[in-house]
Amino acid sequence: MSGPVRLAIDYGATSTVAVLAWPDGRWVSVAVDGNPVMPSAAWVAEDAGVWTGQQAWQAAARQPHRFVSVPQRFAEQTLTVDGQQVEATTLVAATLRRIAEQAGQVAGGPVEDVRLVVPAGWGPRRRTWMRHAAHRAGLGQPHLVEAPVAVADHLVACGAQMPVGAYLAVVDIGGGAEVTVLRRGPSGFEVLATLADPNAGGDAIDRALATGLAGEAEGGWAWMASVRAAKEALAQHTAITVPQADGTAVVATTMALDQAARPVLDRIGQLTCDTVAAAELTPADLTGVYLVGGTARLPQAATVIAERTGLLPQVALDPTLAAAHGAVGASPAAAGSGDVGGQEPVPQVRRVLGIAVPGFASLVMITQMLLTVTRGGVYPLEWAEPAWGLLAMAAVFAVIACLSAGTILGALAAAHNPGPTTQSPAGTVSIGILSAVSLGAATASLYAVVAAQYLKMPVGPFLRWALYPVAPIIVLALIAAVVAARQRRTPLGGWSALLAFPASSVLAAAIGIGLVQYSNTAARWPDMVVWIDLAGRVGGLLLGVGTVLALVRPWTLRLVLGAPLAVITVAITAPRITGTLAGIYATAVAGWWVYRLWTRLVRAPATP
Repeated sequence: MSGPVRLAIDYGATSTVAVLAWPDGRWVSVAVDGNPVMPSAAWVAEDAGVWTGQQAWQAAARQPHRFVSVPQRFAEQTLTVDGQQVEATTLVAATLRRIAEQAGQVAGGPVEDVRLVVPAGWGPRRRTWMRHAAHRAGLGQPHLVEAPVAVADHLVACGAQMPVGAYLAVVDIGGGAEVTVLRRGPSGFEVLATLADPNAGGDAIDRALATGLAGEAEGGWAWMASVRAAKEALAQHTAITVPQADGTAVVATTMALDQAARPVLDRIGQLTCDTVAAAELTPADLTGVYLVGGTARLPQAATVIAERTGLLPQVALDPTLAAAHGAVGASPAAAGSGDVGGQEPVPQVRRVLGIAVPGFASLVMITQMLLTVTRGGVYPLEWAEPAWGLLAMAAVFAVIACLSAGTILGALAAAHNPGPTTQSPAGTVSIGILSAVSLGAATASLYAVVAAQYLKMPVGPFLRWALYPVAPIIVLALIAAVVAARQRRTPLGGWSALLAFPASSVLAAAIGIGLVQYSNTAARWPDMVVWIDLAGRVGGLLLGVGTVLALVRPWTLRLVLGAPLAVITVAITAPRITGTLAGIYATAVAGWWVYRLWTRLVRAPATP
């Protein structure tokens, strides 16, 4: 990114967030009162001054009649606050000014390049009103960015696969709800249809929850604030105590939240269907459905919407800041120090490790196999006995590495051959998986041929040991390619997540079988026998651990199942056992694929 420092402000109905980005790619969320999420509420003082953020809430405790909880609701209007006439523009400008002042302190001076995030459904009058508020706040003439377009840009920056011509839906659930269908064109995203419902968002859920807890939804802003805080806390807890104005308290539970939220989320699901229909599309045409906004974090939000649309939405990375990120052009991988969004590079690092670790392990395995061949006999009756298990493991690791890079291979194919097939996400993924399968099988065959030539032995046994263990994995990958080509469903988390085999399993298994082979071939000096045998046992233990890491995900089950399986692999560790150990691990990898395909494609609803 080049140019001056940029500031993006997403002024919402109930909260405001902002992101500051530098030309070198660094970014930081703008914190006010130590919190990256600033309340949009305002409090009007007797001298017509406006207090914002936490200061407004604190002042409201003393004089609640001067408190305006949602200034945006009164856009283009003049409010009467305790007998004073106050324009809503003034209240909004006060919040924007506070954000700008804090951003200036962080940037070391006033920020000239300002972007304001606005709903796609706002017309010219609302947008002009927001420009006037920004001008009063001293922001000059900011550039307005439509929220769903900013979110889509943010998704692309995070690695989402959206080729030119792809359609997606952005479901923004804040105080209200706005659903937008977009298409990615050659020059960016364009809005095809957008529908909004102010009564189908977080505020409606708060009112329903308040009614369910105390039989009233209009208990004042303090009561509603407590209910809203309880709603957010229920994302992490099963029950929480909510204080009431009379000093008593009620208990809010996740069941009560589910009952309050379901009718609202049903309306959002229907709103999504209506928006897709307004764009003259069907759900099957969409690349994905993405949730943003504070209410998007509700655990049941994606599930309920999926029931209505048949598409399981994916919550965007940091849904509260997603629009601001996209508007400012900041990549999550370049976060500034101390920023809450700066933790997002971790998935990208894991993706690289998921390709590099099995690729490197494959090369190590084939190298160790060639260097540790057991030889015997006397010329011309010399014979060689390779470690067939190492060849099998090298082939398995090669296929794992290629499949982990499947989406990358597909993107490269689409870039070099942008035909009708590769322009769709399904076609891109299918071609990527097929390319990965071909590359993996070719690499395994190459290992076999090279080893046979090096050892001057018939190539048949080498091909069998290289290809038989990976055959089930290749078949399952081809099934995934067929599913992708037919656009039946996309797995939860995307295809990259589906194809990413656990690097920890590969690492443990590679070290394990390497130690087993070392114990089989090392020179057994009397003072080293115990250590060499111990290395073999540790190797068997690690291979058992690697097998469990591939088959089981919850750590509790890993601990429960890992111990007996490790004992078994340790017990069977012996000379000429590498083939059996490799067979166990190859079976585990095939089992991992069966589980992933069953849970993420066959039984799970479609996802973005």
